[in-house]
Amino acid sequence: MNFRTPVKRAPALTKAALLLCTAAAFPVAAQAQDTAETDEETTEERGTLANIGNIIVTGTKTQNPEDVQDVPLAVTAFNSDTLEAFKVRDVQGLTYSAPNVSLDQIGTSRGQANFSIRGLGINSSIPSIDPTVGVFVDGVYLGTNGGVVFDLFDLDSVEILRGPQGVLFGRNVTGGAVLINTGNPTEDFRGKFRAAVDGPVDGGRGGANYTASGVISGPIVEDTLLFKVGAYYNNDQGYFTNLFDGSNQGAAETYILRGALEARLGDLTLTGKIDYFDSEGDGPAAQNRGIFERDTFDLAINNRGAYANETINASLTAEWDIGPGTLTNIFGYREYSATTDADIDATTLFLFHSNTETEQDQISNELRYAVSTDAFDLTVGGFYFDQSLAYTEVRDLPPLSALTFYGGGRQDHEVLGAFASGQFKLTDSFSIIGGIRWSQETKDAEVTYIRPRVACSVVDGTCPTSGVNSLIPTENNGFTDSVRFTNWSPKAGVQYEFNDSQIYAHWTRGFRSGGYNFRITNANAFEAIALAPGGSFNFGEEQVDNYEIGGKFQTVDGALTLNVAAYITEIQDMQREVNQSSATAGVAQSIFNTADASIFGVEAEARMQVTDSFIVTANIGFIDDSYDEILFDISGDGVINDTDLALRLPRVPEVTWGMGIIHELFLGDSEILTRINYQYRDEFAYTDNNFGFVQDISNLEANVTWNTPMDGLSFSIYGRNLLDQVQVGGDTQIPFGGPLGNGVNRPFDPAPAAGTFSPLSKGRQLGIEALFEF
Repeated sequence: MNFRTPVKRAPALTKAALLLCTAAAFPVAAQAQDTAETDEETTEERGTLANIGNIIVTGTKTQNPEDVQDVPLAVTAFNSDTLEAFKVRDVQGLTYSAPNVSLDQIGTSRGQANFSIRGLGINSSIPSIDPTVGVFVDGVYLGTNGGVVFDLFDLDSVEILRGPQGVLFGRNVTGGAVLINTGNPTEDFRGKFRAAVDGPVDGGRGGANYTASGVISGPIVEDTLLFKVGAYYNNDQGYFTNLFDGSNQGAAETYILRGALEARLGDLTLTGKIDYFDSEGDGPAAQNRGIFERDTFDLAINNRGAYANETINASLTAEWDIGPGTLTNIFGYREYSATTDADIDATTLFLFHSNTETEQDQISNELRYAVSTDAFDLTVGGFYFDQSLAYTEVRDLPPLSALTFYGGGRQDHEVLGAFASGQFKLTDSFSIIGGIRWSQETKDAEVTYIRPRVACSVVDGTCPTSGVNSLIPTENNGFTDSVRFTNWSPKAGVQYEFNDSQIYAHWTRGFRSGGYNFRITNANAFEAIALAPGGSFNFGEEQVDNYEIGGKFQTVDGALTLNVAAYITEIQDMQREVNQSSATAGVAQSIFNTADASIFGVEAEARMQVTDSFIVTANIGFIDDSYDEILFDISGDGVINDTDLALRLPRVPEVTWGMGIIHELFLGDSEILTRINYQYRDEFAYTDNNFGFVQDISNLEANVTWNTPMDGLSFSIYGRNLLDQVQVGGDTQIPFGGPLGNGVNRPFDPAPAAGTFSPLSKGRQLGIEALFEF
């Protein structure tokens, strides 16, 4: 660890200018609403495709949901019909449908989100690390990354908002926000039942993956009280083969129960939802790249590991039409518990095994009032959030220590916020946009260093946070501390509308929370920095300023939609988990404010309705990232110099692009819907020193659905990752490897110095599905 005189980079705009010219020469646009006016007869003739493009968004929090093409914001949105056509079964599946978006899970612990948008992302499974991309389910913010990337069903829409969203959504949305809206009760009685099986088709891999779900919805009291109930079951027998013993690896079993009630009481509507989630199965399918080539799915581990997650999500939304506007209150509750057991050395020997336990519960409440008129949209509100979090980690490293490591942390977390956002029309075409949010955040923490010690549990309250480690008298046990952050997040911009199109420009500022590291493995080195003049036990918050210009263009008949955006993002006090191989703890994960950095990006999306039965989509994104000033020795060579400045920012693919088609073929009283989608994502650094990285991927998906003559009955065949590309959640360097380790650490070197912990994602899969709805 080395803090010295910061090193600064001279401004470099050549590449940014080149990217801007490239974008101007290749304008493309988004998944957008088909605004062409169609009568019932035309819509009926067009069949399924008629609903795929009809997109409204709620992310602007205006009085009424808006057409995605009308909002002056970079948004990719998917309605229920689009999600069905795309066969989306978890949020991660949307990674390959939007530019500059990576909705990956880290793989260390199943369901742990490591989302990145526009180059702002994280690479951590530490639960006290706040995200750069906030996830909101039915308007409720999820306070940790755990339990986010799991199975989805019965969705009304998903909205991906790119760029800082601090005014309306608060902290930890510096990269953007993902809004997941589950289905609401319906006025008429209806149901949907699904059964599917998929799995590997390549030899030498694991078993099948079975899924079944059902949803019923309708009125209890006509026009007054509505209900919805649903259930979901998944039995994944494990996609991978563990070469250690020939068993399947990656098995999981998941149950979801969901219920909703909606009461319509005149001008007041109350909607309550509750969701119970339970999932358990194997630990990570971890590959060691000191033993196996990184372009294979080979792995061999002697500890198959395990995970167990249980979550309860509940929300109550009240909407009251009062005066000229709508008063909305969203109360949310979440309770999350998880345990993990993982083979971190990813070998057939007992070298580094770890297990964890996490307990989290939260409550939140947002109250807002929104008014929309021909002259303006105005939304004002307040927000409260309270979270309790406890985390225990246990490490066994026989080659490094005969003793077991115990530690972790506990945190109470409170947020207060108040916000106002508006758009005011100066003329029929020109509007000004403004908003501001005040936020106060308090974190009270108790941390026990993860070191060899007498057995204890932070979750159970038995780990010490003061005094001297009884097994290592030269080290302290831990600390207690408190920190408060208070700041303002403003936004200012303009919008000009013309001929069903618009251009917009805005500046906005957002913050990512500071806090505490629950995974401190070098007690003395940490305290040497924390107790030095100017030091602290916490890491500071990250500030992001985003300057963006964009346009949304649509032909009069709605057949062609083009959306483009260019942006410059300036990051101050970039908050990073510095992930390094450790000869004393296996892996050292230190969190510091490492640098100031800049990101320049261009992104575009397109949608063209070639005929009533044929749609073509395309998207492209470029990112140019650079460090401006280095505050911490991220290269790990002992000095801060140009070597640090030359490194790539983690989780920033330089290029993403893709194309897709959707075709509808009518066969008398039935139809066949075909979808093919290709998406390329460039390689990107995983660790700050760039020794760990994730290779590029060319992802090809396809599905064919036969909507049978029997109303509501359909059958589908689908394929995912058809080019069988290898992807991982992370690429952590560890001191345990094999013959492919070359003993040298170099950025983006295919061979590690020793070995890696690289959790694999699934390769090629084929599946069939039956769906019946009424």
